[in-house]
Amino acid sequence: MKVFLDTAIVDEIREFAATGLVDGVTTNPSLLKRAQAPYGEVLTEICRLVPGPVSAEVLAEDAAGMLGEARELVGIAENIVIKIPMGVEGMRAVRALREEGIETNVTLVFSTNQALLAAKAGARFVSPFIGRLDDAGHAGMDVVAEILEVYANYDFETEVIVASVRHPLHVIEAGLLGADIVTLPTKVLRAMFEHPLTDVGKAKFLEAWRDVPKQ
Repeated sequence: MKVFLDTAIVDEIREFAATGLVDGVTTNPSLLKRAQAPYGEVLTEICRLVPGPVSAEVLAEDAAGMLGEARELVGIAENIVIKIPMGVEGMRAVRALREEGIETNVTLVFSTNQALLAAKAGARFVSPFIGRLDDAGHAGMDVVAEILEVYANYDFETEVIVASVRHPLHVIEAGLLGADIVTLPTKVLRAMFEHPLTDVGKAKFLEAWRDVPKQ
C-alpha cells in the first residue's frame, strides 16, 4: 500500500520524504493556505522533494474553468495531478483532461456510485473521505470495501486513495481491505512509528548498555 502525505507544509514533507516512505502528496486550498507562501512556490518545492504524484486542486465550478486551471497547474511540475471535485462539471473536466493526457484525482467522494462515475470518466485516482463519513454516522471503510469490489469486478485502473484519515487504525483497515493508497496528515504518520513497548524496550537497552564494560 502506498502512503501519501496530506499536507502542504514543506518542512513536514521534507522530514518524512527523507525516510523514503512517502510515495506522494495530496494538497487542497485549505492546506496550501496553512503553508503561508505562494502556492506555485509551495507546489514546486513539494514536487522537488517527492517524485511521486502531487495532487493540486482546482477552484473553478465549471468544466471550462477547471480545464484552464488544470493546464496552469500541470505547468508547475511533471508529477502534478489535478484534483477535481465530484460532480457533473467535474466529470466533464476529468474526461477532457484524460484526453489531453493529464491525470486527475477525484475528491469529495462519499459513495460507491460517485466512485464508479469517477472511474468511468477516466480518473487516475479517487478519494473517498472516510473520516467525514464516520463523522456523519456512516461506516467509511464499508464504502471503501464496496468501491474496491466494484473496481475489481470491471478491472478499472483507477486507484483508491483512502482520504480523511483520522488515526492509525484507519490505515490498518485500509490495508486489510487492499486499498491502493492512504493519504495521511503528518500526525497520523508520526503516530504509526510509536508504540509504548518500543519506548520501554529502548529504555531497557540503554539501561543495560550503561552497565556494559567499555574497555
